[in-house]
Parts: sequence; C-alpha cells; structure tokens
Amino acid sequence: MCEDLCVDGLVEYKRCLYYENGKKVIEARWRGSPVILKSKLENFSSYEPLGILDYQDTAEELSPLDVVFYATLELRNSLGLAEDEGEDEGGEGGNSSLARLWQKKLKSRDRSYSQAELASLWSLLQQEEYTFLRVLQDLSTHVAKVLGSCGHFYAVEYLSAGHAWDQNIFSLEGVEVPGPRARWSSRGKVQRVALSFLDMVHHFDHDFAHKLHLCDIKPENFAIRKDLTVVAIDVDMAFFEPKMRDILDQNCSSDDDCNFFDCSSRCDRDRRRCSAVRRNSNLQVICEKIFRPWFSPTLLGSKAGLPLQVELQQAVQECSETEGGGVEEEDGGGEVGHRGHSVHLRLLSVLTRLVQEGGASGEEGGAWEERGHTALNF
Repeated sequence: MCEDLCVDGLVEYKRCLYYENGKKVIEARWRGSPVILKSKLENFSSYEPLGILDYQDTAEELSPLDVVFYATLELRNSLGLAEDEGEDEGGEGGNSSLARLWQKKLKSRDRSYSQAELASLWSLLQQEEYTFLRVLQDLSTHVAKVLGSCGHFYAVEYLSAGHAWDQNIFSLEGVEVPGPRARWSSRGKVQRVALSFLDMVHHFDHDFAHKLHLCDIKPENFAIRKDLTVVAIDVDMAFFEPKMRDILDQNCSSDDDCNFFDCSSRCDRDRRRCSAVRRNSNLQVICEKIFRPWFSPTLLGSKAGLPLQVELQQAVQECSETEGGGVEEEDGGGEVGHRGHSVHLRLLSVLTRLVQEGGASGEEGGAWEERGHTALNF
C-alpha cells in the first residue's frame, strides 16, 4: 500500500470518521475503491519501537525466521494466549493455529525485511484490533477484511455500520440475497441478518480453541455485506477466554464491580473477588441490544399476533434473560450451558421457519419498510 500512497498517489483522503484519544478512522479511496484506514494512535512515534533494531547494523536485515519469532511472541501477547496455548489446543482451524498461520504468511516471503518494514509491522502488532482482524480473516467470514497497510495505518474493507436509530439497524439497500428468490421484503432481510448473527455467535463460541468474547456489542460495531453476512468491524473490545478471565478476575464488593462493559461476572463476597468466568454471553447481549428492538410488537404492527411472530418474541425474551458464558466450567452449572444452547436452537428454528414461510412474500406490514439513511461507515 505504501507505494500506492507515497509514489503513485492512488490513495485519496475523503474524510475523517472518528478521532478520539489518538485513534483515527478515515474514509479513503484506494485505486478507486472505498476503504477505511485505521490506527489506534495518531503518530508512528507513539508506538514502542522494536528493540532489536537498536542493535542491528543499518546494512544488516533480519531474516524471515527472525521476524516470525518476534511477531509470534507479540501476537501471543496481544491475544492473551500463553506460549503452549498458541500451539496445541484443539478446534477445527481454531486459534490453536493462529501462530502457525502467522508463521506461514511471514515465511512465504522470498526476501528479508527492511528495518522500515519491521518498524511498521511492529507498530501494527501493537494494535489489538489489527492483530485480531489480520489473523481471523483467514478463519472467519464474520470479521472485516484487512486489505493492506502502510506505516501504523491499516486498510479494511468499506462497510456501512449499523445504527441504533435506524429501525432496520443496517442499510438494506443494494443487498444481494443468494438463492432463487430475487426480491425479499425488509422483514425477510432482517430475519436473514438475524440468522447470520446466530451463526457468528456459534462460530465465536465453538470454532476456536478458546471462546471469543465480545464486550462492546452495539449496532455501530457491526456491519453487513451485500449477501447479508454480519461482520464485526470494531473488535477493540474482543477477547479470547484466557484474557477475558484475567480482565474479570478483580477485587469487588458487589456484582456491579464485576461488569466490564457488556461482559460481566459475579462477586464472591467471601473472597471479595470477581469470578473469572463470564456469567452472560455474546448471544444474551445480542438478544437484549439488537434482537429485542428488531422484533418488538411495535415494529411488527399487525403481524405481531401471528403464531410464529409471538414464538419469536418469546424466544428473544427468554434469550435476553438466560445467562451463559461457560458458567458450567467453573461451578458445575451445566444446566445453565444447556439452557443457553437450547435458546440458540429455538431462535434458529423460529427464524428459519419465518424466512422459509414469509421471506419472499413482499408483504411489509407494520413499520417495516425500505428507508435509506446516511449511516457513518466505521
């Protein structure tokens, strides 16, 4: 990306979307296509330098194997994974393979890395969101794609973020629903997006060696692609299980002291310590913050009394009140985990039937109607 930016002038600034505490989010065009540029800190000098470069002869370059070693250490540190956890725990293509995946990418290079390239890579590895997106994009369709980088900025795919004030949360214009049905109603599209949320939750809970916790769940942190796949576009507050436990394991005097944004645990008043195990779950928070507003009787209008719609509202209500997040692992509360799984299956069943029965009917009903909006793109 650097050559396109600095030499060929193929990266064009459009506008600043976000700037706070040094974090910058910029809309730009790269080779004619819209992209989002991000950096956690404003200046390149704000990042810790790679210490080994201070002892390197200016004419000497680190080999790809040296780069693999230092990058893997920083990767594990950023993700909160111990050395042995990065190598051997199970899961299909899970985060047990993250270090090996990173090594494979770096080793594939046929020449050494210059000091400027190493300094740039090191600044990127100090940005947790970049690390997550960079390694997960080969393992998940539910995270934004990293397209390139230059210095301490990295480019991700341009997607329209959700907004709480939009009744559909996401702009549904221009979406391309796969399959034989050419036109879906807004309600049908929302139901398919909800199914994608359920797929994302199951994916983050089960497809890595450690569960991936989302601690800042709100419409603005998600987007949809044209095929209605839900994408996490802001993962500053996403943590694998080991790091989540470290965050929650704090002193407390009440349960209120054990809340870390959308991730919470319970306070053991005898020990005056928060449980290291999260008591709520990604699904519970998504049901509370996204599904309940989506499937409220107010928006459904005259459709709200239909049997499947009533069943959906009941399932969403149960979901928002059902705790989860691996409680069974710590205190034997396997029943809690079973309830969470049952709620997920119930929601999946109801939404699938709704899509099959009414997704392409073209009947809007209630307040569901296509409306354009000018959502910011983060």
